[in-house]
Amino acid sequence: MDGIGGFPRAEAGGSGTDAADGPGADASGAAAPDPDTPRADDVPGAEAPPGRDGGGTSDGSADGNTAPGPDTPGAPDDTAADVAAVHEPALDRPLPEGVRHRVVAVAADAFGGFTFAELPVSLRPYARFTPSRRVKYAATALATALEGDPAFRHKVAGKLREAQPELTGALDAGTPPPAADPLDVAAAAYLLRPAGWAKLVTTAGEEAQRAHAERADEETLRELAKLREEVQGLHTQLRSDAVRARAELDAVRKEGDSVHRKLRSALSDVKRAEAAQRKIQAELDEARATAAQDKAAAESEARRLRTRLAEAEAAVESGRRAAREGRSIEDVRLRLLLDTVLDAASGLRRELALPPRDTLGVRPADTVDAVAPGAFSPRDIATRALSETDPALLDQLLALPQAHLVVDGYNVTKTGYPSMPLEKQRLRLLGGLAALAAQSGAEVTCVFDGADLDMPVLLAPPRGVRVLFSKAGETADELIRRLVRAEPPGRQIVVVSADREVADGVAKAGARPVASVLLLKRLARV
Repeated sequence: MDGIGGFPRAEAGGSGTDAADGPGADASGAAAPDPDTPRADDVPGAEAPPGRDGGGTSDGSADGNTAPGPDTPGAPDDTAADVAAVHEPALDRPLPEGVRHRVVAVAADAFGGFTFAELPVSLRPYARFTPSRRVKYAATALATALEGDPAFRHKVAGKLREAQPELTGALDAGTPPPAADPLDVAAAAYLLRPAGWAKLVTTAGEEAQRAHAERADEETLRELAKLREEVQGLHTQLRSDAVRARAELDAVRKEGDSVHRKLRSALSDVKRAEAAQRKIQAELDEARATAAQDKAAAESEARRLRTRLAEAEAAVESGRRAAREGRSIEDVRLRLLLDTVLDAASGLRRELALPPRDTLGVRPADTVDAVAPGAFSPRDIATRALSETDPALLDQLLALPQAHLVVDGYNVTKTGYPSMPLEKQRLRLLGGLAALAAQSGAEVTCVFDGADLDMPVLLAPPRGVRVLFSKAGETADELIRRLVRAEPPGRQIVVVSADREVADGVAKAGARPVASVLLLKRLARV
């Protein structure tokens, strides 16, 4: 009857010998796996069927497989080995490391030949691992299962019998082959547990340790011989290096002697050069003296020539003076004639009793009959007056000759668009002033307060607009007053600011104050 998941389940209440008497029993006494039963390598993470927790069945057999009985065919040696192992003394020390590793490797190789149900519970998580990964990650679990689970050890021993029949047969006969590897003999003895297996394991471990020590001694001897060869080579190299160093020292000494000779030659050349330099210096001093004499003679000649030039210029000036005096006489004669004519005209005006020219009441054009324009009354003049907030007033002021518009920058921008950042305020105002300057042709100056600035503002002023920042310790209002005072009296200056103090100050200086709202309205039309 099949269990859960399709695994074969042993019938409860069996004696454990009937399962091994079937035709599928192997040499170790374990029931051979059914061809349709999944193996440990083929079932990832499958759960044990009900009734097999802890690796046993209801009748106490491990992993659902009945342990081979004394009468089970194909496994008399294992049974005898177990009976003999009861009377054999157990190991009084841990397995040697080499023997333990070989036992774990044999168990890992035999791992894949079991079904998932045949594995102990502690080894089922490693069912899908490769043999090498089982050795790496499940070594402790395998060693524990082999020591604490005789049924699992018998199964592994059965796989070992199939894989190495000659070695296992010799161990069963009590005559292990002398040429076999001691580790293989010890691992097989640990799994098969023949008579005297503990002694075989201990002997094999000691033999392995002795072989390891011999290999270590051989390695040490080879390393020592290699070191001696290296030391001998170093001695040879040192001798050759010493010979080469002595040769190089001789070469350096020869080169030093050559350098000393060259140095002495160079010193003699320097002395000859110094003598030549002193000779040249004497010649140069002589040439300088000659040049000084020539220069004195040239200066004397130049003074003589300048004297002659001054005499010539004096003669020319006297000639010009004589010419001017002659022309002055003619001018005096002409002036006397003109005065005579003017006096005659004045006498004639008095004789004819003519009124002065500026007192004539009627002009010839006044005698022409035409309609004269009407006169303005106070009512007509009142209708022509402009409001202080009318943008046309600013146009009329800028239309005056040589008008100069001075703008308090931040006063205007914080009145018109205070929510914008200062940089955008400046750019917007300067753009409008550039258009206004182009339309009116007036001079435009925009003043910003720069008293709190740590460094100059990087700004490219637009065409037709002068941009100024006040200096440290000075406000924009003070800069505006200085600009107004710098202009000549009589020039039309228009100052745009909503500050009453600024407006009063520039008005006293002769400028025309205008509110900031008026400029904002005018710029809105640009």
